[in-house]
Amino acid sequence: MCGRVPTAGAALQAWGRSEAVPGLLRACVASAGPGPDAGRVREPPALLTAPLCLAGPVPAMIEVVAKLGRGPVFLAGEMLECVITFTNPLSASSTSASSEMLAWASAQIHCQFHASENRVVLPPSDGSKPDVQAENETVFVPNRGERGQCILSTPPKILFCDLRLDPGESKSYSYCETLPIDGPPSFRGQSVKYVYKLTIGCQRVNSPIKLLRVPFRVLVLHGLKDYQCPQDEAVAPSNPFLEEEEGLKKDSRLADLATELLMAATSRRSLHLYNISNTRGKVGTFCIFKTVYKIGEDVIGTFNFSEGDIPCLQFSVSLQTEESIQEEFQRRRGQPVSFSTHARHQEACLHTAQSSFNLPIPLSSTPGFTTNIVSLKWRLHFEFVTSGETARTCMVRGSQSEAITWTGVEQIEVDTFSWDLPIKVLPTNPILASYVSQFSSANSITI
Repeated sequence: MCGRVPTAGAALQAWGRSEAVPGLLRACVASAGPGPDAGRVREPPALLTAPLCLAGPVPAMIEVVAKLGRGPVFLAGEMLECVITFTNPLSASSTSASSEMLAWASAQIHCQFHASENRVVLPPSDGSKPDVQAENETVFVPNRGERGQCILSTPPKILFCDLRLDPGESKSYSYCETLPIDGPPSFRGQSVKYVYKLTIGCQRVNSPIKLLRVPFRVLVLHGLKDYQCPQDEAVAPSNPFLEEEEGLKKDSRLADLATELLMAATSRRSLHLYNISNTRGKVGTFCIFKTVYKIGEDVIGTFNFSEGDIPCLQFSVSLQTEESIQEEFQRRRGQPVSFSTHARHQEACLHTAQSSFNLPIPLSSTPGFTTNIVSLKWRLHFEFVTSGETARTCMVRGSQSEAITWTGVEQIEVDTFSWDLPIKVLPTNPILASYVSQFSSANSITI
């Protein structure tokens, strides 16, 4: 029984009505005439195989910009303020019906902890059971996709629900949150890292969540945790003509207290004298006026070799940090401590009576701190190269001929020894540290 074969015209008409298949469409045409090609399916002319462009509406993108109000550096306990702006850009194809909708937006601060597996045994996380919702792209998880553990987070705050933006319209929201005062400082060491981020989550209807992260730096000053805001406002000076929110007043008082504590701790000066000696005898003396500094200050010290019995040929001073892991979290028992050098001074000092050095503490460095996993300490590391012989003074006699040439010895017996002086390094004004911060105060995405 023979079936009916459609004509070429009917096949072309059927192909012309094809609208469901996107891309490059090819129609199959059956030959209806007699001959060897009867009933054979063949390709239509080249004109019919041209790509078919299906015009459709291109979804508009909403720009999200987050900007920190006062730089990217804060003291623990201060209030972080961020302005988040949502904009529907105006384009040439925008119409009154081109409004865009956002289902919701939320913001949260978290601290991410990451450790080197070769050096540190990670502590167990607080959540023993996996969170099923965290695997869902429609659930707001600030640290999704990041390495390490989230050891600290603030409660999430909803910025809005069901936001509609017309073409060219922008809306801004202010997010304020007090940074936890008992958290660790920002730190990027050889073994562990503590990183703070503000994460803004946004979602369109029936779309996955988009995350905008703004990293920032946190400095920790010990002593602020015990500070209590005065409850009696009558004893505090105030201006009745100025309105100020309670949170801003508390934040201002906290900053003033931090400045007072830092000034009191770092402005004390007293002479510290240390005798430098080895097994052969006294080499000299070292003088320093204080051992407590702020980041950004200079460590200044002087040497006096005139009173030494052993000549010093060369000395070097290094400003170092000592990063040590607590014993219960060490990968190997008794593993060595990690050292980092931030500044160094070296000088040849043979026949030098007095000398000095000046080592700046970088503003980008981390002050000393201690957590349950790691501790960071500062020190001055001295290295001395001394002569193996006692000091001898060579006098040039006036009767000697001017043709005599004085040269140094080709070989000399030397001794080397080192010495470490612990110092204390505290944070500084966060506004000052913001000028050299590697972080930007703003970040943006399009959704």
